[in-house]
Amino acid sequence: MTEMKSIARHGRGRGCVITRRACFSASHRYWLPELSADDNAARFGPCALAPGHGHNYELIVSMAGGLDSHGMVLNLSEVKHAIRSEVTGQLDFRFLNDAWPEFDVSKPEGCLPTTEAIVRQIWARLSPHLPITALRLYEQPGLWADYLGHPMDAFLTIRTHFAAAHRLARPELSQEENERIYGKCARPHGHGHNYLVDVTVRGPIDPRSGMVCDLSALQRLVDDLVVEPFDHTFLNKDVPFFAECVPTAENIALHIADRLSSPIKAIGASLHKVRLQESPNNAAEVYAEVPQLEMTPSTLEAAVPV
Repeated sequence: MTEMKSIARHGRGRGCVITRRACFSASHRYWLPELSADDNAARFGPCALAPGHGHNYELIVSMAGGLDSHGMVLNLSEVKHAIRSEVTGQLDFRFLNDAWPEFDVSKPEGCLPTTEAIVRQIWARLSPHLPITALRLYEQPGLWADYLGHPMDAFLTIRTHFAAAHRLARPELSQEENERIYGKCARPHGHGHNYLVDVTVRGPIDPRSGMVCDLSALQRLVDDLVVEPFDHTFLNKDVPFFAECVPTAENIALHIADRLSSPIKAIGASLHKVRLQESPNNAAEVYAEVPQLEMTPSTLEAAVPV
């Protein structure tokens, strides 16, 4: 009886997801030998310039399992050692094109060390040692890739921003009714926000370029269809869609997803989700397809007692 109480007290067998953060600094260059200098420059822009450029990468490793008798999913010292020996110790202060054989583009099977290609190779090296459920690799604060173990598919996210004003009110309602529903946000002259927009796309990683889609093309789409028409506007008056639709964070996020879905499909990827942060306290997230990111892993569901 005493042992059973001890197990219950330490949560033995209960499911949990833990994360571990690790960082490394490395450089890379986007250059394919089968393309001319002009074609490489046209396709990869400044990223094709020799001798390359560098980033401070941030890796987030998510792992799931049942708690042991010590109240842990894994011993964090062992997790730290695995990440260092398999990943950061091999990549830190390295030129990524030369660091791992998968990035040797002098061979037909080699691919460029893009963010999404790097995170896939990290999975291949860590999964034999750790019960990984998801990986996220930040190349910079506004660009990151997620990988869930699918042989080819990865998720790529870009972050941008715009400043706009809005008023939350339904025209068929009185001012008193609108203030009851929307509070201060219904005041007649509106108010403004500095919005952050995260656009996440999903697709197979190209075996040669290492990309889910053309990153420059994706950034242009977001600039042309979201930032340019929304930035420094009064949304209710300057964006026709919001003349008849209340520009809540939820509706803005849905409208952005609707505007981006088909154009993103045209560049070879699928829009997965849009996250709109209105303020440090408020955000809305909408999915354009069946959610995969940020979901409870099936491995964890199996560990939770019924």
